[in-house]
Amino acid sequence: MKFKLEKKDLQSKARAGEITTEHGVIKTPIFMPVGTAGTVKGVHQHELNSDTKAQIILGNTYHLYLRPKLEVIQQAGGLHQFMNWDKPILTDSGGYQVYSLSARRKIKEEGATFASHIDGSKHLFTPENVMDIQRTIGADIIMAFDECTPYPCDYKYAKNSMHLTHRWLKRCCERFDETEPHYGYNQALFPIVQGSVYKDLRKQSAEKIASFEREGNAIGGLSVGEPDDEMYEMCDIVTDILPEDKPRYLMGVGTPINLLENIALGIDMFDCVMPTRNARNGMLFTKNGFINIKNKKWEADFSPLDDEGTSHVDSFYSKAYLRHLIISKEILGAQIATLHNLSFYLWLVNEAREHILLGDFTTWKNKMVKQLAARL
Repeated sequence: MKFKLEKKDLQSKARAGEITTEHGVIKTPIFMPVGTAGTVKGVHQHELNSDTKAQIILGNTYHLYLRPKLEVIQQAGGLHQFMNWDKPILTDSGGYQVYSLSARRKIKEEGATFASHIDGSKHLFTPENVMDIQRTIGADIIMAFDECTPYPCDYKYAKNSMHLTHRWLKRCCERFDETEPHYGYNQALFPIVQGSVYKDLRKQSAEKIASFEREGNAIGGLSVGEPDDEMYEMCDIVTDILPEDKPRYLMGVGTPINLLENIALGIDMFDCVMPTRNARNGMLFTKNGFINIKNKKWEADFSPLDDEGTSHVDSFYSKAYLRHLIISKEILGAQIATLHNLSFYLWLVNEAREHILLGDFTTWKNKMVKQLAARL
């Protein structure tokens, strides 16, 4: 994997770049649709490619490991072949899912034991076997196994958890470096900065993971309930430390405004379930603000979903029709809304990139943030 920094904004830390993988080039800043179990819910792979213009998607180690199981993925020739997606894939290590199973898991030095949410069976994730699992899944970018701390979290717990994540990272790197990819193309390993919302811990963690000199770096443990201002403060600290010549990935973030503010802080990569999950519940994101399509005000509104559409579905369907589908719990409603929201997110990060290249990103960003905050 290679990263080329193309241009930096003069009024912020925003950057435009290119990540080159063996499955294609990713132009940054970029948003990655979440395909947890080998599918972005409700969207065909050809629609991801042609309609939303997705350049990379995310899969999840925890979910794919449990179902369909590694044997099936390996027999298929890896996740790319299994799901018929020929562009880059990133896999989350499963650390966040293990964190979210607080009643079903136990964390110790060796790793994390957990009970499957499917059948209650017991499993152990260690830094070593998580590397092996992600080798088998075959993503282009794989994540180190970490502990994601909750919010709020006391300082002592956050500090101990951070040091555990660093010890696990060393073991991840050792296992990764002593093994080979399964399917004839290279994989890159990204470490993850932790430290909750404590400035000194975030600084210490960023310095530590940068010292491993991997192909890229991630920031985890944010967007877990803390106020946006604290998230931005932590990212600001971390991006001052992480190397400039490597991509920076902020995990699990966020709203359209979160994306723009964090791009301004020097973040290159994002993922979040918000555009897809909110779509299924009837929330649409547009250039001029957000819409709850379930509201009665849209019942007889036959205008396009978005007057300045960012997706081909925007001009095909009216607000009234989509409201009818969502209220009626028709599957097509979730599909249309999902395509709209994903297309909007991909449009937004591409516009951010274009304005970085043009040199007026900060002016454009400040205007867009005001527009995006409006409830329509």
